[in-house]
Amino acid sequence: MGDERPIGVFDSGVGGLAVLAEVRRLLPAEHLIYYADQAYFPYGPRGRDEVRARAGAITRELLERGCKLIVVACNTATSAAVAWLRDRFDVPFVSIEPALKPAAAATLAGKVALLMTPGTARGDKLSALIDRYGAEVHVVKVEAPGLADRVEEGDLDGAETRALVRRYLAPVIESGADMLVLGCTHYAFLRRLIEEEAGDGVGVLEPSEAVARQVQRVLEREGLLNSGAARGSVVYLTSGDAEAFAQQRARLRAAGAAIPEEALEEAR
Repeated sequence: MGDERPIGVFDSGVGGLAVLAEVRRLLPAEHLIYYADQAYFPYGPRGRDEVRARAGAITRELLERGCKLIVVACNTATSAAVAWLRDRFDVPFVSIEPALKPAAAATLAGKVALLMTPGTARGDKLSALIDRYGAEVHVVKVEAPGLADRVEEGDLDGAETRALVRRYLAPVIESGADMLVLGCTHYAFLRRLIEEEAGDGVGVLEPSEAVARQVQRVLEREGLLNSGAARGSVVYLTSGDAEAFAQQRARLRAAGAAIPEEALEEAR
């Protein structure tokens, strides 16, 4: 049967559900626990020490629940905390970063745009990523405050959300970039709208599927795969309001997101 312990996934809100959905699709036998730290959403305006403290508290909670691997499904938390977590906890971590490497390889114009939260924009990890993969291309950095909040509200294509997307895509289109990297897990739920507003000449990349593949690779390497035939369970946790979180997931499903339904809601 393999290792039946669960995989933990956490984010400050619902954005990491895009990663959860891809892990579920790729590894349907794995048991999953998703933790939305909604009492502290968003992480972006918070200092590094506070984000680390929250990441550490969530990791301890997930380890107490028996998790064999933890996915940091948040760009801000990855930048602020993942190296710190790896130094302190004896469990494999899979983190997330903007898909700048494949975008730099795919661009024909030599220009790549990065749509991100202010918290990600301030992180040292982003600067290192740009130095590593963006040296041969021009990277247009666009901060998009408020866009993740629209996803938290479940508004994926309303007038206010569309207006924000248009505003933030204006410098992307003006720059002539032909690849757009979504640098926040929340933006995965806006991909259809972003592609529509960006137009046919701009390719859009987000890393949820790549993160799921990395989860599979780490599980295989460490001998942690659950090889059972039964479909794994899903547990949802939140530091906020459990009923509101359930309603958010329902709105995202209604909008077409492949979020697992077989869940047990539990507040912490």
